[in-house]
Amino acid sequence: MNLLRLMALDDEDLAILSAHAQDGVARMGDLVYLPGEERFAVGFNRFVWERAAPRRRWFGRPVAFERRRSALHFDRVLAVRRQNLPADPDAVLALLAIRWHAGEAPSGTVELVFAGQGAIRLDVECIEAQLADLGPAWDTLARPDHDRG
Repeated sequence: MNLLRLMALDDEDLAILSAHAQDGVARMGDLVYLPGEERFAVGFNRFVWERAAPRRRWFGRPVAFERRRSALHFDRVLAVRRQNLPADPDAVLALLAIRWHAGEAPSGTVELVFAGQGAIRLDVECIEAQLADLGPAWDTLARPDHDRG
C-alpha cells in the first residue's frame, strides 16, 4: 500500500499539495479549527489522481479509479473565515484548489476553494501544511470531470 504523505512549506509545495487534494470530498462537519493549537484540519475522501489512468475501459469493462481517506492540516493558523459555505454539518463539499495569497512575508492567506463558489480562508503566520493518506484505497467508477458544463 503506497500511502501519500506530503508537506508544504512554501507556495510551490502548496501547489503540489493542491494538485493531489483536488476533487477531494468532505462533509462540512469534517472541517475543524482548533484556535488553541493554531491548527485547521479536515478529513476527506481524496481522489487518487496519481493512479488515474486515462483509459476508460479494460477488456470491455469500466476501469475503476481510487479514493482514499486522507487528512489535510495547516499549522500556524491565526484566523479562519468562510464564504458561501452551508451551515449543515452533513453538507458535502468538493475541494477544487488550494491557493496562496502572500501577505507580509512569510505570512499570508491560504484559500481552500470549493465547488459552488465556497471558500475557506486561513490567515497564517507562514505556510506549514501536511497531507497524508490514512488507509487503503477503495474503487470508484466515477472520475471527476471539470469539462462538463
